[in-house]
Parts: sequence; structure tokens; C-alpha cells
Amino acid sequence: MTAGMSATVSTTIYNVPNLLTSVRLVLAIAVMALIPWGYHTVGLITFLVAVSTDWIDGYWARKYGQVTKLGRIFDPFVDKIIICGTFIVLVGIPESGVASWMAILVVARELLVTSLRGLIEGAGGDFSASWLGKWKMVLQCAAVVAVMLTLIANPASELLRWLAWALLWASIALTVYSGYDYTLAAAKVMQSETDIDTETSRKDSA
Repeated sequence: MTAGMSATVSTTIYNVPNLLTSVRLVLAIAVMALIPWGYHTVGLITFLVAVSTDWIDGYWARKYGQVTKLGRIFDPFVDKIIICGTFIVLVGIPESGVASWMAILVVARELLVTSLRGLIEGAGGDFSASWLGKWKMVLQCAAVVAVMLTLIANPASELLRWLAWALLWASIALTVYSGYDYTLAAAKVMQSETDIDTETSRKDSA
């Protein structure tokens, strides 16, 4: 549901998008419980329902002007919970192919971008999600679905295993690259603010 700073902000937090985000949080927790317990099919269905609500609440918020400050924080937070949490629990399943360092990279990237966003938007800047970040999320979800299908179809076909492997590595690569891209964008914003402050100080001292 993440929207640009220019979007109209609703005055009430009690709306459909925030309700959907709350439901997605519950479903995310359910996914993290179902996978370790071996309920892979139910876990996959729950995961698909959870990630689909992300698109629905974003569409609803923009269409009906129900973007809220809470939603701008809560929505990406829940997104990170479901992606980071799912990668972490998949590490505990050897057949998944998800290595611990992959989960660490996913979590580290999210922590980095969240910190940068808080720093810049706290200073009044705009650090909305880019299309690269959105595609990163799509690829991560596709990787999780493919990996889950290999667990469900165990033993999985060679084609499915290769597809899961390719999507997993592609998602990790895009995760790292998008983190790098966000870091560069944040550096430019902070440098621009520093230059403005320096120029203002020079004028004041003149």
C-alpha cells in the first residue's frame, strides 16, 4: 500500500486497507507456523492469500483516498515480516535450498532500507518505494512459491527444481542490487541536503 508523499492522507486509520494489512500480518504469522510443522500446501495457500492482499489494499487506498500515515508505516512493515519470516523458516528445511546467508541478506537489506527511509522521511524528504523495490518483492514471492512447490511435490521434477533454484538466486541478486540502488538514492538526497545547509550557512555568515 506504500504511496508517494504527494498522495492524499486520510484522517482516520479505521479503513479497509489497514484492516487488510492487519489480516496479512495474521496470515504471515500463520505461514511461519505452518511451514516448520510440515503443512506446506496450506502454508503456500496462506502465503498466496497474504501477498495478494498487498495489491488489494494498495489499490483500495489509492482509489478511495484512504492512504493513512499508519498505513505508510504498517504496510511495508508487514511486507517485511512475511518475506523475511518465510525466508528464515525455509532455512530450517534442508530440502528448500534456502541457505542461512540468503535469509541474512534479505533481512539486512530490509533493515538498511527501513533505516534510510526513516532517516530521510523523518527530515521531510521523500523516499517512497521504487519500481525496483516492487519487482524485488515480486521476485521474492515467486521464489518462495517455487520453493514451496518443490517441497509439496517432493520428489520434485528436475524442471521445477531448476526453476526454484533460478528464481531463488535471481531474487537474492535483485535484493542486493535494490539495496545498493536505494543506498545510492539516499546518499544523493543526504548530499543534496548537506549542500543546501552549507550554502545557507555561507549566506548567513556573509
